[in-house]
Amino acid sequence: MDKLKKVLSGQDSEDRGGLSEVVEATSLSSGTRIKGFIACFAAGILCSLLGTLLLWVPRKGLYLFAVFYTFGNIASLGSTVFLMGPMTQLKRMFEPTRLIATVLVLLCFALTLCSAFWWHNKGLALIFCILQSLALTWYSLSYIPFARDAVKKCFTVCLT
Repeated sequence: MDKLKKVLSGQDSEDRGGLSEVVEATSLSSGTRIKGFIACFAAGILCSLLGTLLLWVPRKGLYLFAVFYTFGNIASLGSTVFLMGPMTQLKRMFEPTRLIATVLVLLCFALTLCSAFWWHNKGLALIFCILQSLALTWYSLSYIPFARDAVKKCFTVCLT
C-alpha cells in the first residue's frame, strides 16, 4: 500500500522492477569479483590443460580433448562476467564491433561439442578446436584498442 501511495503522489518516479532489486541484492564487492574472476579463469585454464593431456588417451582422447578444451574456453570467457557483471558483459559482447567475433566464438563452441558428441568425427573436432582458438583470440583482440588493425597490417605485410 505504501508503494502505491508513493507512486500516486509522484514520490517514487523510478520504476524499480524485480531485476533491479535482484541486481542490487547480488552485487559483489570488488575483492569478491577479483577472486571470482581468478577462480573461474584458473578453472578454465585447468580444463584446457586437462583436455590437452587427455588428447593422448587411446580411442576417446580427441573427444575428451574437444570437450575439456571447449569447457575451459567457456569458463575463461565467463570469468570476465565477474569483472564487468553479466549484463554489461552481454552488452559488450554483442556490440557491433565484436558481434561477428562473438558469433564465431559461440558457433565454434557449439560445433566442437557437436562434432565430439553427435557426429563422432575426431577430425572435425580438432578443426573446430583450432577455429575456436582463433575466433577467441580475434574476439579478445577487440578489447584492445587498435589491436585488430595491427594484426591485419602484420598479416598483410607478411603475405605480400
